[in-house]
Amino acid sequence: FLSLRSHIWTDTDNNRSGMLPFVFDDSFGFEQYVDYALDVPMYFVYQNKNYIDCTGMSFRDFMAGKLPQVPGELPTLNDWENHLTTIFPEVRLKRYMEMRGADGGPWRRLCALPAFWVGLLYDDESLQSIIDMTADWTKEEREMLRRKVPVTGLKTPFRDGYVRDLAEDVLQLAKNGLERRGYKEVGFLREVDEVVRTGVTPAEKLLNLYEMKWQ
Repeated sequence: FLSLRSHIWTDTDNNRSGMLPFVFDDSFGFEQYVDYALDVPMYFVYQNKNYIDCTGMSFRDFMAGKLPQVPGELPTLNDWENHLTTIFPEVRLKRYMEMRGADGGPWRRLCALPAFWVGLLYDDESLQSIIDMTADWTKEEREMLRRKVPVTGLKTPFRDGYVRDLAEDVLQLAKNGLERRGYKEVGFLREVDEVVRTGVTPAEKLLNLYEMKWQ
């Protein structure tokens, strides 16, 4: 695997992880996300410094006072916030959008990640270009990418090319967005630029070291 982290999340409690098909609907808004969260099976209620096991119950039941573990009790806003922390889709909605696809790494890549997303999401032109690019992607294609990219990375075939081709286009849009902001942030993308230019992911560099230099 070129991303074991990403692969593991393809088979980790699919009731609360993965991609959410409804976020791609034109009608998507906060209400649909709330409806989804209300029905994600609960883990616990935290009261008086104790975790009360509520596995499999729904927050919707809690809202109606129907949790057998705390009969007749209604949730507080704190209970709702706790429940939201137990949901792990690829992008988690908080007071901001939490992009969960990448974990820790060398500081250069840590700096590249926010710059990459800012270039795409904080610039109307880049954002519209991304919407146009992905508008006709099917649910099956998105799920295929989620399943195969952790294994084959930038070499994953997609339509008439490879994920590396997509990466080149998307990275250019991120650079354009950052340049239009005018804060001289494009330099933060050098680390990602190198990966896309060479087509060699950090995982493949490690695998090469393991097999060759380190024997």
